[in-house]
Amino acid sequence: MWKEGTIGIPEENEKYRAVHYWIKVYEEPSEEYGINGGKISKLSLKMDGEWIANYDRGWDIKPTCKEAELALCILLTEHN
Repeated sequence: MWKEGTIGIPEENEKYRAVHYWIKVYEEPSEEYGINGGKISKLSLKMDGEWIANYDRGWDIKPTCKEAELALCILLTEHN
């Protein structure tokens, strides 16, 4: 199932950076295709018009910044 949304990543000045995400989540984990052997087999993260991470059964773009890493952690916690 495809899911889409936005995650607000807090900054030091009490503002937020918007990270938009698209993920494909399966009901069962996949050691072969899922991120860390989990249920997310496809993931795209975009911030300020730039791709900051992309996973399509393997990393095309590994997380490029702390915002991407935090968004990935949140999505893995919620969906794996």
